[in-house]
This record gives sequence, C-alpha cells and structure tokens, in this order.
Amino acid sequence: MLVLIADKFEPSGISGLKAIGCEVKYEPDLADDALAAAIASSGAGVVVVRSTKITEAMLVPTLKLVVRAGAGVNTIDVKAATARGVVVANCPGKNAIAVAELAFALLLALDRRIPENVADLRAGRWNKKEYAKARGVHGCTLGLLGAGSIAREMITRGAAFGMPIVMWSRRFDGQDRALTDAEAGALGVDGALRQTSVTLARSPAAVAARADILSIHLALGPSTRNIVNAEVLAALKPGSFVINTARGEVVDHAALRDAIHERKLRVALDVFAQEPATSTGEFSDPIVKEPGVYGTHHIGASTDQAQEAIASETVRIVRVFKETGKAPNAVN
Repeated sequence: MLVLIADKFEPSGISGLKAIGCEVKYEPDLADDALAAAIASSGAGVVVVRSTKITEAMLVPTLKLVVRAGAGVNTIDVKAATARGVVVANCPGKNAIAVAELAFALLLALDRRIPENVADLRAGRWNKKEYAKARGVHGCTLGLLGAGSIAREMITRGAAFGMPIVMWSRRFDGQDRALTDAEAGALGVDGALRQTSVTLARSPAAVAARADILSIHLALGPSTRNIVNAEVLAALKPGSFVINTARGEVVDHAALRDAIHERKLRVALDVFAQEPATSTGEFSDPIVKEPGVYGTHHIGASTDQAQEAIASETVRIVRVFKETGKAPNAVN
C-alpha cells in the first residue's frame, strides 16, 4: 500500500508506516493541482494531510483512505469522499493538551499584554506605569463553548487558576444547572471540581453573559458556522476576552470587529477564515490589525508532543485499515 504524505509529518510516523509494510512518499509541500496530479500519478491508496485541502478532484479510484493528521476535517470534501467510497479518518483528542496550552497562553498574554511589553522593550521603551495595569484572572469566569477533549483540558487549567467555569455544549440537555458527579467524571475534571465550580448554560449567549473570558472549542459544521455572532458578542461584558483556537469560521468576524470597537473586547485568534493553503505565504486578514487583537499562525496543535501522538495514531489507523479494510475514527 502506497501512502502519500502531503504535509509536514513526524519522522517517527514515516518509520512506523514503513514498519507495517507501507511504501511511503513524503512530499510535504504539495497542494491544489500539484497534489491532485501526485495522487493520480502515484496510485496512492492512502493520503495523509494536516491542513492541506482534499478536494473532489483528488479522489481518484485508487485512493481508499484519507487520514487527517489532526481533528477537524473541514478541509476535506467528506461528502464527495463518501460518494466515491473513500474513507476519511481523523485523530481526535491527540492535540487537546497542545491546543489548551496555547489557548491559556493567549488568555494570560491578553491579561498582561505580553506582546506589547516585548515590543516596547525591543524598541528601547520602559513603560512599567502602563503595563503594571492588569486585571488578573483568578476569580474571573471562564466561559467555554464545547465540551470535547480540548474544553476538558481548559477546565483543568481554569480550575488551577481559581476560575469558575460556565460552559455550553450540544452534548448536554441544555438545562442551566451544575454538572452532576457522573458528568464531571466524564469530563475528567472530578479532581478540579473541588477547587472550582462548573455549570452548564442553555446557549452560547448565556455563556457569554456570565463569562469574563470566552474560549471557543467547537468543530466547524453547518450548525456551528458563525455561531459566535453579534448576539453572543453583545452579551459579553465590556472589556471581556475572546479566544478562538477552533476554526475561524465559527466566529462572525464582521460582528467581532464591531464588538471590538463597541465593547472594547480584547481578542486572541489562532485561526482565521482565510488562511494560506501552505505553511508559509501572504496573509491579509484585517482583523489582526484591530486594537487589542493578538494573532498566532494556526499553531494550536503544533507541539512536538502533540505531533508525535498524532503520528502514532495515524500509523494505527493505516495499520488497522490495511489489515481489516476498516479505519478507526472514520467520520464517514
């Protein structure tokens, strides 16, 4: 079985694929027409991607499996893959710690304005009077949209910082109540609950109304596109923080720009609706130039630890598919 890897991938994963008897072609800079041509000419049975898009034109008859070396599959035409009998699988939860670490780093950076501190020092300016102004996060309410692996890691970290937590997820029944012991145990935060409170809210707007910091951890789909809209943003207190390490399209960026000015929100974004198709390129989203907005380069999952875990899971998926014809974590 030939595996074409069309994104950056860990050497341990390449070695692991070869160890299970796969031929591996590693071409991490392929994209668009070049990727389509490479899939067709190589006869690859498996394609592994991270952020590179898989379009209908790439789903040639020899292709049997697409592995998303990560969680979200919004860059893959899953509907077309299903119609053509191509299995799409992902690696859910393997990057949860990495994404939560970045989200919490952005939270603290917003509070202490770390990028501005660094920029002024590098420019030869000492301004302790200005940067000594910070609210602090202890006792602030952390609002979470989502209750998956990343949100669970956020709960643990929020608890360690003494933050009450309010959350919304379609997984729950929508009642506004404290989590039961069983639900808390399922979230993996039973130890943290002794130090903080975790409650559910009926809607994203209800979370925003009670939160000082809103952190978004939702997969992108028809029901979540622009779910953080003008109504949700208007429910936030003036001066609140908004952090998005999920997908750019879950936030209405036009409404967000308005709220930044009208409600003086401070915002940190790791994801954008229009990102370069490759790991380097021109970037022109105007929101990063708004006052009080920090941006990072969609690096939430990009730690060595996370990538090693994802590589190992990718090898497992390909091995099981090779042996049984069925893929773990298949989404179609």
